[in-house]
Amino acid sequence: MRSIPVLSARGHSLADAYEAAVVALWRDGVRVKTQYDKPGDPESVDCTMNITVEDPLSEPMIHKAFPGGIEDLREYVMEVKGAKDHWCKNMNDPSDERWEYTYHGRLARYGVWRELVDGESKEVGPFLVDQISGVIKKLSERPFTRQAQMITWMPNLDPDVFDPPCLQSLWYRILEDESGVWWLNCNVRFRSNDAWGANFMNMFGFAKFNEEVIAAGVSERSGREVRLARMNWHADSFHIYGKDLKQAEDRLFSKLETTSFEDRVFRLDDEIIGEIYAEAGQNVLEKIKRYDDSH
Repeated sequence: MRSIPVLSARGHSLADAYEAAVVALWRDGVRVKTQYDKPGDPESVDCTMNITVEDPLSEPMIHKAFPGGIEDLREYVMEVKGAKDHWCKNMNDPSDERWEYTYHGRLARYGVWRELVDGESKEVGPFLVDQISGVIKKLSERPFTRQAQMITWMPNLDPDVFDPPCLQSLWYRILEDESGVWWLNCNVRFRSNDAWGANFMNMFGFAKFNEEVIAAGVSERSGREVRLARMNWHADSFHIYGKDLKQAEDRLFSKLETTSFEDRVFRLDDEIIGEIYAEAGQNVLEKIKRYDDSH
């Protein structure tokens, strides 16, 4: 094949849209190698994918098939909101071996630290921009703007990073309904998105980020009620690694004909699931502190 398939999926809830997307990938994706394959690994299945989640906060919100637990979801939401930003390296210190970036760090403190001058690395910063505050301000003042965008890619750094940011951009626009409610629409673009190992957690994390950071920030600044409208998710490479295909088949694809959709999902508004999610916050903070104390 010469062309990478371009596929699309749609669902009312996150869990619905996620399942539709990975099933479409499984059925119609192309087999291709990756630079992360180990000897003997099967080829990955890949496509370019566009996912529309019509109501990102609707239930059922959680799909059981993602390789993680409820506490992992809470931890990722906290990470997307900045809880691990201090784990990132000092870009001006070549000996610093901490993380290259976090998504929140790139969104809240985007900037340039070093550049090449006559072949040598020269400190030129930091010149840091809080894109999150900028987007909230712009949307509050002109909700219909087409300019409310945040990016992560830093061309002076990322081409040489072993694992550069997968998230590339977030774009927002608000529509107002007949009752005066503002509805926050969001487009998310990923350069590379691991459909089995990361995508559901990514979508859940940014749905919560949009609710708890962007919509809440716009509401506070504007005095208007702001709710989440559809989230459109575009992945240039939406893939399942060959090493994960057996697990994906065992945990999801083989069950499509023998189980109901209700058996394959959790509801976040379920009393037990909601309690686990709520109580996980303190556990995550303690986990981060233990890591901080030992590093």
